[in-house]
Amino acid sequence: MGRVTVPRRVLRLRQGAPSYRPDTLAAEEPMEIRVGGRPLTVTMRTPGSDFDLAAGFLVSEGVVHAAGQVAGIRYCAGATADGGNTYNVVDVRLADGVPAPDASLERNFYTTSSCGLCGKASLDAVRTTAPWSVAEDGLRVTPALLSALPDRLRAAQKVFESTGGLHAAGLFDADGRLLCLREDVGRHNAVDKVVGHALREGLLPARGTVLMVSGRASFELVQKAVMAGVPLLAAVSAPSSLAVDLAEETGLTLVGFLRGESMNVYTRADRIDVGPDVRIDVGPDVRTDAGAAVREEGR
Repeated sequence: MGRVTVPRRVLRLRQGAPSYRPDTLAAEEPMEIRVGGRPLTVTMRTPGSDFDLAAGFLVSEGVVHAAGQVAGIRYCAGATADGGNTYNVVDVRLADGVPAPDASLERNFYTTSSCGLCGKASLDAVRTTAPWSVAEDGLRVTPALLSALPDRLRAAQKVFESTGGLHAAGLFDADGRLLCLREDVGRHNAVDKVVGHALREGLLPARGTVLMVSGRASFELVQKAVMAGVPLLAAVSAPSSLAVDLAEETGLTLVGFLRGESMNVYTRADRIDVGPDVRIDVGPDVRTDAGAAVREEGR
C-alpha cells in the first residue's frame, strides 16, 4: 500500500539561523480508476481509503447510487511491466444490469489534486442528474451545532497533525456526531472518500446529514453533496458563484466562512434554526451592495 506520509530532510531558516531537520509530507500519488477493466480516469490523491474514493467518484458521476450496484472493487495486479502491484490502479466491477459509464465521462487529462474538473469532456457531463432530491429534506440545525463542526473536524484529522497539508471532509448527523472523516491532498477526493464510504455502508441517500469540508466550497463539492443526498454543505472558506447557483437550483443549504460563531448562509437558510424571535430579512440588493459586506464580514 502507498504511504500516507513521506519523510523529507529540509533546511529550516528561523530568524536567519539555518538548521537541517526532518519534515513530514503528505503523500501524493496517481490513482487510475477502471470500471470493468476499462480505464475511466486518473486522479492525484493521498493513498488510503482508495476503494471509498473509487466508489464515491462513481456516485458523483451518476454511475451508481446504491451499494448493491457495485459487485466488487480490487487493486489491479500486474499494474507494472514486471507484473508488480503498485496499489495505484483500482478496478470497479459493476453488478449485472448496471450500465457502464458513458464514454463522455472519460477525462481527457488526469484529474489533479487541486482541480477536480480539469479535463472534463464537457460541462454537460458535470451536471449529472441525482437519483433523489435534497430540496424536501427536513433537516434543521442550530448555529451553535454548525459552529462546533470545524473544531470536531480538525480534532479528527490525524494525518494533518503531522503534515499540515491535507484537506478533510466529514459527514455529521443532525446531532453533530461524526459519522465518517477522510483526508486527502485534494478536497474533492476527500469528499469522494466520504461519499464512497456512505455508499458501501448503505447510507445513501445521506438524508438529515451535514457535510463539513476544510477550505472552500466549489461547484463540484456542491454537486457531490447533492449526488449523495446530503442536504447541507458547510465550508470554512468561501463558495464560488457557480456553487451557490447550483445549491439554490437543487435546494441544498450552503454555508460558507464557518469560523467560530460566524458564518454566511447562502441558500436555504430555513434549515438554520435561529429561534422564533429572529426575523431574517433578505433585501432586494443582496446580490449587489451586500456582496462586498458579506465577503468582508466572512473574512
